[in-house]
Amino acid sequence: MTPLIRFPVVAALLLVAASVAAAPPPPRDHWTLVDPATHGLDAARFSALDAAINSGQAPDTTSVLVVHRDQLVHEAYFNGADRSSLHNTRSLTKSVTAMLVGAAIDRGMISGVDARVLSFFPDRHPAHPGSFKDAISIEDLLTMSAQWECDDNNEYSAGHEERMYVSADWTGFTLDLPERGYAPWVKRPADSPHGRSFAYCTANAFLLGAIVERVSGMPLKRFAAEVLERPLGIATSVWNRSSEGVGMGGGGTEYRSRDLAKLGQLIIDEGRWDGRQVLPAAWTRAMTQVHAQTPFDADYGYQIWRFPFTAGGKPVHAWAMSGNGGNAVFVVPEKQLVMVVTRTHFNQRGMHQQTQKLLQDYVLSALP
Repeated sequence: MTPLIRFPVVAALLLVAASVAAAPPPPRDHWTLVDPATHGLDAARFSALDAAINSGQAPDTTSVLVVHRDQLVHEAYFNGADRSSLHNTRSLTKSVTAMLVGAAIDRGMISGVDARVLSFFPDRHPAHPGSFKDAISIEDLLTMSAQWECDDNNEYSAGHEERMYVSADWTGFTLDLPERGYAPWVKRPADSPHGRSFAYCTANAFLLGAIVERVSGMPLKRFAAEVLERPLGIATSVWNRSSEGVGMGGGGTEYRSRDLAKLGQLIIDEGRWDGRQVLPAAWTRAMTQVHAQTPFDADYGYQIWRFPFTAGGKPVHAWAMSGNGGNAVFVVPEKQLVMVVTRTHFNQRGMHQQTQKLLQDYVLSALP
């Protein structure tokens, strides 16, 4: 009897060993910190950066990371945070959701950015029906130019995010929004740059996440883990959910600082990470093309901002995944540069400008 018992066990162990040997290596999970001087960078500027933060120039900063040419050249933590801390990035989540939309399109779950939004909700019968609502596309949501009345910067707006948050059905809240109107001083889409009239609306990003859930048949958190986070070696994240249980694609996702840097580097490398094509290169390029002009001295891509800066006396542009509190992942493709700033300076005047100043005065000025 003994040989008959042992043989299957040994065979099973051999099969396990073979499967482990055949499995691909795990994705690179950790950055190696290198001396910025080896990249020709002015290391003194990074010391000045930390000193500026410690002196209160950017209050409530919890971390600053800089990646140059795919190597971590600066990493610092403040106010009790450390390398393992998860940071509530608020609306920075919107850029991650745009990545998930690209992954869903790549897998054939969504036909493309021209797909009509209402087609994903055949079980819903939204209020205020009409041609304007029938025409709203995935790209309209991505570019914050959907023609329903939603503006988070206008407290009187029907679609203001604070009204959505107290609703029992965020999906229904968004789909029920009325048509947008135009005061005489507001440009209509036909008169706007790129043919889009921008209005910042968290409900748009939330609905993108709801669509991804519907087409994938899985919670947004799980889809994000499978198509984005695990391939990047991101082991831990926190995703919020709406009142009705739909994943919150519009804000509040928590990541470690090093994992945020990976998201930025993914854009620099056109969707590749550690030799693997995680997102289509064409999608990262589409995300970082200007599709709309905002009223905030910035352009807009697919759920990502573009701000003007200078480096070496010459103009450069940084794409920014940005969130309340001064959170940001800056991506400067022409300089092969990623900068992560996490902060908890929520709802404070000047928070974004303070974060941008850190990039301009200390990091871009450190470049050769």
